[in-house]
Amino acid sequence: MRELYDITKKLTGNHRKPERPVKSKEGEIITNIEEQRNRWVERFKELLNRPAPLNPPNIEAAPTDLPI
Repeated sequence: MRELYDITKKLTGNHRKPERPVKSKEGEIITNIEEQRNRWVERFKELLNRPAPLNPPNIEAAPTDLPI
């Protein structure tokens, strides 16, 4: 079984998806792993901690009995 795995690996090659660079707010590429993680934390805090909209949309409730 191991031989089959090794042959398959040789035939297919290494198809790892390349990592996308993480950029700072200024557009500079961050190479340090810890700085990349800190940038992701900062980005998601900005993205997820937004104030509520001033004029929320008026969305009507869907009917409870939906035909199947």
